Amino acid sequence: MNWDRIEGNWKQVTGNLKAQWGKLTDDDLAEINGSRKVLEGKLQERYGYAKDEVKRRVDTWSTNIKTM
Repeated sequence: MNWDRIEGNWKQVTGNLKAQWGKLTDDDLAEINGSRKVLEGKLQERYGYAKDEVKRRVDTWSTNIKTM
């Protein structure tokens, strides 16, 4: 799914996102609010991923979620 669709359907994809990255809190998800850049920063903060690693993981996640 492309990022524009994820951003537009943010409320619907948050469940999938929490299933993938359980350390993200509801407050984190509210702050992210569909922004890929903020999501990547939160994942770096919570999981200690390097910048290239977090980009790869978000790319993989966004490609694999079901189209809405």
